[in-house]
Amino acid sequence: MTSLNSPIPRFHLAMPVDDLDAARHFYGKIIGCEQGRSSESWIDWNLRGRQFVTHLAPRRTTAAHNEVDGHDVPIPHFGLLLSIPEFHDLAERLRAAGTSFVIEPYLRFAGRPGEQWTMFLHDPAGNALEFKAFADDSQVFAS
Repeated sequence: MTSLNSPIPRFHLAMPVDDLDAARHFYGKIIGCEQGRSSESWIDWNLRGRQFVTHLAPRRTTAAHNEVDGHDVPIPHFGLLLSIPEFHDLAERLRAAGTSFVIEPYLRFAGRPGEQWTMFLHDPAGNALEFKAFADDSQVFAS
């Protein structure tokens, strides 16, 4: 069993999508995940060494938000921490693909503990995603 403090904690996350072809394009071509096993109702993705699965399911119609740093942050959402160069590269790929952001990429907590770049968007099925990059990874849990 892997320690909870392992440098590469493993997880499995399953997200509902209402169109597997749209998920294949978004997660494979735009986000850049390698596709793994699949069936007519799901696709496994390699998300930086973690198992991320998109399952065919009806679209959810209710949404909730919390105010964070002056923005309405969608909940629930899934987030991934990137390096700063990876963050900006992904932001450019998303812009080039015509992605509509829920919260445009911006620098949050500038000059304070936890300084980070962040952006929020929805995948084609309406699932909320956050991508962020900390100026100093030791500050991920800073208060």
